[in-house]
Parts: sequence; C-alpha cells; structure tokens
Amino acid sequence: MRTNQPTTIRLSEYKVPAHLVDAVDLRFELFDNGARVHSTLTVRRNPESAEEFAPLELDGDSLKLEQVILDGRELMAGNDYDETGAQLVIARVPAQFELTVVTWIEPQNNTRLEGLYKSSGMFCTQCEAEGFRCITYFPDRPDVMARYRTRIEADKASCPVLLSNGNDVDRGDLEGGRHFVTWEDPFPKPSYLFALVAGDLVEKQDTFTTCSGREIDLRIFVEPRNAAKCQHAMDSLKRSMRWDEEVYGREYDLDIFMIVAVDDFNMGAMENKGLNIFNSSCVLASQETATDLAFQRIESIVAHEYFHNWSGNRVTCRDWFQLSLKEGFTVFRDSTFSADMGSPTVKRIEDVTLLRTAQFAEDAGPMAHPVRPASYMEISNFYTLTIYEKGAEVVRMIHTLLGPELFRKGSDLYFERHDGQAVTTDDFVKAMEDASGRDLTQFRLWYDQAGTPVLTVSDVYDSERGVYSLKIQQAIPDTPGQTNKKPQHIPFALGLLGAEGEALPLRLVSTEDAASAPTERVLELTKASHTFEFHGLTQKPVPSLLRHFSAPVRLVYPWSREQLVFLMSHDPDGFNRWDAGQRLAVDVIQSLVDSSGTVDIDSRLVEAYRTLLADRTLDQALVAKMLHLPSEAYLIELADSPDVAAIHRTREQVLSHLATSLRDELVACYHRNMDDGEYEVTPESVARRSLKNTALAWLLMINDNTGRDLALQQLREADNMTDRMGALRALVNSDYAEERSQALADFYEHFQSDPQVVEQWFSVQASSDRAGQLPQIQALLKHPAFDWKNPNKIRSVIGVFAGQNLAAFHNPDGSGYSFLADQVCRLDDSNPQIAARLVAPLTRWKKFAPAYSALMRTALERIRNKAELSADLYEVVHKSLEA
Repeated sequence: MRTNQPTTIRLSEYKVPAHLVDAVDLRFELFDNGARVHSTLTVRRNPESAEEFAPLELDGDSLKLEQVILDGRELMAGNDYDETGAQLVIARVPAQFELTVVTWIEPQNNTRLEGLYKSSGMFCTQCEAEGFRCITYFPDRPDVMARYRTRIEADKASCPVLLSNGNDVDRGDLEGGRHFVTWEDPFPKPSYLFALVAGDLVEKQDTFTTCSGREIDLRIFVEPRNAAKCQHAMDSLKRSMRWDEEVYGREYDLDIFMIVAVDDFNMGAMENKGLNIFNSSCVLASQETATDLAFQRIESIVAHEYFHNWSGNRVTCRDWFQLSLKEGFTVFRDSTFSADMGSPTVKRIEDVTLLRTAQFAEDAGPMAHPVRPASYMEISNFYTLTIYEKGAEVVRMIHTLLGPELFRKGSDLYFERHDGQAVTTDDFVKAMEDASGRDLTQFRLWYDQAGTPVLTVSDVYDSERGVYSLKIQQAIPDTPGQTNKKPQHIPFALGLLGAEGEALPLRLVSTEDAASAPTERVLELTKASHTFEFHGLTQKPVPSLLRHFSAPVRLVYPWSREQLVFLMSHDPDGFNRWDAGQRLAVDVIQSLVDSSGTVDIDSRLVEAYRTLLADRTLDQALVAKMLHLPSEAYLIELADSPDVAAIHRTREQVLSHLATSLRDELVACYHRNMDDGEYEVTPESVARRSLKNTALAWLLMINDNTGRDLALQQLREADNMTDRMGALRALVNSDYAEERSQALADFYEHFQSDPQVVEQWFSVQASSDRAGQLPQIQALLKHPAFDWKNPNKIRSVIGVFAGQNLAAFHNPDGSGYSFLADQVCRLDDSNPQIAARLVAPLTRWKKFAPAYSALMRTALERIRNKAELSADLYEVVHKSLEA
C-alpha cells in the first residue's frame, strides 16, 4: 500500500516559470541497449518572475545522469548541483547561460510508453503530458516554449528512417554503419510537443497545395506490412487541410507534414508539431480490414490532430489546468468537420450518445471535475471526457450564442492575438467577447463548475388568450468539493409543432408578426427559473425541446408516449426525432424493469419501428441510428439504483419482441439494402450497410434460421470488414453456439497476421454476454495473440469486457469486479496510465444497488492496498473510495 500521498497541484498556486528556454539543441545516440541524450539549452531568467535569484529546477524521471556543463564548465554533483529522483537543481546560475546535460535512458525497457520507448523494434516518443522529463532534464511545463534542433544518430540498417519535428536540414553517414539526420523546427513549442521516431519504415507520399500556393510534402510512415493501408488517412489529411483553410482561414506553416503509425501507444494519436504519432488503429485502413466506423474514426482523428497545428501548437496551454483550451476547441473543430464530410444529424447523434452515456456518468461520479479543473495529482488522469467532449460542447454553445460569423471573427482574433503563446481558457473566451461584443462573464461558469445541469420543463396552454407558457428551471447537482452551484448561461433551442406536424411561429410578444416570426428560437437561460410565453397559438402545441442538443444538460419534461411517437414522425429536427425514439424506448423498458409482474410491451413502440423500416423518404443514415435501442450503459446511467441483470434481461426481452413482431420487415430491409456494387465509404453506402446489419442482428436475436443462413452467407461472401464483422457479431450474439464457434475460428485463421483485425476479433467476443463470460475472457488473456505490453490488446479484452459486456461484468457474485481488480493491479506495475483508465467501471460503486456496490467497493479496497501503488492509480482509487 502506498504510504506517501502524491502531491496535489492546484491552479490557484500557479506561478510563471523562473527561467525560460529560448533554444534546445538535442543529439540522440540510439543503440540496441539504450540511448544517450545530449541536451544543450539556451536559458535566461524570466523577467516576469518575482524570483530573481531562483535556482534552476529541471524535471526528470528514470534518468541516469552522466554529465552537466554550464557555460563550458563541468559541474560536480553535491557541490554545484543536486539530483533527486525527480529533479536536477542548480542553486546558482547567471542571468543568461548555456547548459548541457547528458543522460542515459533505456527505451527498450520502457513499458510505461512515456518519453522515448521501443515499439516492435522502432524508437518512438510520447511526451504529452509529462514524458519529455523521461528523456532529459528539462523545465517540463507547457509555458516554457523553445525552438528545437534535433540530431538523431542510429544504425542505418535497423533504423533507416530518422524523424523529428520541423524540417529536415542535414543528413549523412557515420562510421560503423551508422547515419544521422538533423531536424529543425522554426516555431517555438513546449516540450510536450517534441517527437522522435527511428526505425525500419516505408512511406506513402503525396502533396498538398495551400491556399497561398505553397506545396506541402505529405508523408505517412508505416511498417512495410501496412503499406497498402494508408490511402484513406492521406485523403483524410488533405480534406482536413482544405477544410481548415476554408472554414477557419488556417494555412499549414511547415514544408512537410508527417504521420507515423505505432502499434504500442497509450493514446489515440499525438499532435507533435509536424510529426504526428498515431496509434496504428487510428490510421491504418482498407476495406478488407477496417469497418465503416473505423474509416470514419480515422478521418476524425486525422483531422483532430491536424487541426491541433493551430488550436494547440501555434497557440498552446499555459498550464495543464487549461487542457480543454486545446482539446475542447479541437474536438469541436473535428466534430464540425466530420459533420460536413457526412451526415450532420448522425454525427450529432453519435457525439451526444457518448456524452450522455459516458460523460454524464463521469460528471455524476467521484472523479467529477470542471472543464478547467482546480487541482490534480496526476495530469494523465485528466485526459477525460469532461475535458474533451464537454469542453467541445462548451465551445459549441459559444458558437450557438454568437452565430457562425461572429464565432469566426472570435477565432481569428484568438489566433492572431496569441500566436506563439501559452494561454488560458479565459483568453479564448475574451477573444470571443471582444470580437462579438457579447458579455460572456456568466458563461465562464461552464469552465469552473462541475456536474451536469438539470433542466426541468413544464408548460401551460391558455386557450382563451392563445398563449403557450414554458417554465424552465435549472439546477446543478453537488459534486466532490462543489456545492450550491450558480445558474449557468445555457442556450436552449426549441420549436413548437401543430396537430399536423406543421412548424408553428414562435411569437414571444403578441405584437410580433406571425409571418415573420421564426419557427425555431434559441432561448438564453441565465437564471434558476424562466417563463417564456408564445402568443397567437390556436391549440396546445407539441414542444420540440433542446433541438440539436443545444447544451450538455439533462432534460426533464413529461412527454406522453403519443407525443413521442408524433415527434418521431414529424419533428423537422433530425436529432430530436432520434431522441424521441430513444425516450419512447427508455420509457417502455423502464416500465418493464420496474413492474412486479408481466407487462405487455406497448404496441406503439412496435408500430413506430415498423414505420421507420418502411420510410424511404427519411435520411436512411438517420433511420439506421433510430433503429438502435438505448444501450444498457445509458439505461444504467438513467436508473437511480440500477439492477444490471434486470436491465439486461428486459432490454433483451424488448428487442426480441420487436424482432419477432417485425420479422418480415427485417428480412425485407436486409434484402433491400444489399449492395452488389463496389465498396464505398459514402453516407449512403454506410447507411445501407448499417441498416442491413442491424436487421441481421435483430433476426439472430430471435434465432431465426433465415437470419442464420443470411449471416453465414454474408460471412462467406463479404468483400469488406463492415459486412464481415456485422455477420460475425450477429452470430456471436446468437444462440447458435456451433456456428458461433466455427465463425470465430475461421475469422481468426484468416486474419491472425493482422494485429488491428485481431483486436476486433477480441472485442467482438469480450463485448458479448454469450461469448464473453468470465471463463472465456480469461482464456482470451492466455491466447497467443494477446500481448500485455500492447494497450490496444488490453483495451480490446479487459476494457471492452468491463465497459461494454455489462451483464457479465456485473455478475452478482462479484467475479467480474475481482477479475478487473486483478488485471488493474498487474498493469499498474508496467503501465500505470492504462491501469488508471481501466479501473473506471469500479469507481461508481455508490450508484449501484447494495448487492453490487459492496462487492465493487471490496475490489477497490484491494487495489488501494496494493504494494507500491502508482500515483496514477492512487488518485483515482482514493477519490472513488472517499467521495
């Protein structure tokens, strides 16, 4: 058990750095048994610091210090400097000086995957948030920005490719079969954006001509076996570059842009200046190996990392409390890009599904924190959905309040005002205020207050006056360390529908002309309670509330099932059509979970889905989304004290009833959406495949022999991974045990040499309550393809089991909790970041019924009592137990 608590870092204690680094000259000597790093820093006192004679304090982690030279004089340990496990301190330094530090590190033994490490024989780095200190001693904080020059020396045969940030300025051969390449980055950057890659890689080349006529060299580096899987990522990059020019006026600034795919990576990707390092699963794709969702995810992530060149690199964070400054803004940018590339409604549904299922749960749990946290122990624990997804929603609300033109003026001002600086979320909001003339003082509470606001809406219709009144009340639940929250500034979009589904004019004053009144408005909520009156209505309307999900809130309104069916058919806002269907299904499922006896499943739900299956006029991508029942995770999140087994059983019962009732329509839908043409990743093609595979999955749920035969035929004949995985998933989740086993065996035999496809094979089993019970999960951990050093493999089995296979994980005997505790403890010794993320399902133990929560707490306590608990895991576990 850890006896000394990690240090708590607080935003209120921020101080500017005592010293600044203007230039960094690095020389890496890479060998099989380690690496020697020569770092020469050009340092000066910070004129803004009050500590005029402060010692020089450099951060370090797991370094072997070999030499320290100050202005040409070698320093002696004890006399001239002190070295601890985490710092190199030089007590007396001049106002300006040059410091050279030589360190020895062992990348081949770095299982944490922070700093410089080896992956499949390739050297690569991950320095965000605090990995650069694992390479050399340095003031490793984002507000120390310097220009970097990097020389890499390595064996030419094993590492023919040597990459770093910026532009290639020199290269040549050395003695002993070695060679070097020197890179120079002309733009100041914080240390977390440093990158290095060295290995045996092949490259895919292309070019992009910017809006000013400059030709940019584009390169994607991969292992030779993956050479054919780069085209989609390259196309995505070029679309991203053009979109950023057209929508934000941002042109790329270097001569070359590079992407490298790495198998062993803790994150999805990293936006290092000019040299983006990607998890292989986020860049490699072909129709034979990647699903439609993977293609879309790759496009989104490539865009996200490219957009960081401005929203994160050229303008970066002053400190890690401001992490959402770059991540929230960039998620908003990549989300709107993806919406422009495909179906805006479907993209919005996907974003909100993640938000309501996972981020709302985070907001209601022991690790709840504001978009701008007030404190942390380990910054790696704050790469959260709150920082990313809720942070993006905060930026989206600013966009909604200001409108597209003023938001663009605000972003232009932000980039122009702060180019080359490390700034704060306040600086971002101030730029929006100055450009628009809007006062966003109250809006800033979104950055400071944790928790999900709850909007409770009630209505009254006065037939004599023709006035419809909406009362909207907001409240924000208490979260750890925060009570008595202030009302927030919330944009609330709505419309009203008449009896025939017509959009009604929204007249806020009786004198407003009905012909010119809008049919959709964005109301601005700033108080705990508002009442809005809409005039000139001859009947009580059906309200369409929170259109486009205009704010990240929980909405409470007593819609009847008739109203929800009506909105599913008539609401002009596609998002609210989908949401009405979700609310109807939730209401039906919850009524069955809560009932003590047998309750008939409401026929209106069946007819609503029947209508959807028959509707050829509606966007088929939207239809595909609407045919998915609310997930078990979302149903659990909505329940006060969820009985997981009952929720799982009831949802399966409803799905089975729907599939049985709509069996003929499902078969017809399947055949109608079969496509004999060439595979394309277009919205129309993706929608067809999604509809077809949803219909197939429903048919297999009721053990329909026709569905079984269709699945087996599709598995044999599919020319793309979407259809192959759709058929495999349907069989795995069916009761056809023999067919399931054979399909899994055949699939693995065919794709065993492709790591990314094997990860999908792991996931499809780990997520299934039929194929992924605990004995099967334990068997997967012993499978030859499983690798404890590879985060993707770990996530595809342990992460998917605990996060998606909820009925098996929440087994009433507690075996799932004990299993997860075992794996978390094991991983904490090798990769604490992954261990801290995997433990999340246990942290909300208080939410569940007593029979579950007691066993979850026991598992957490066992983790807490582990010897030598890492700081990453300590913070999560202790906050969870003490909340």
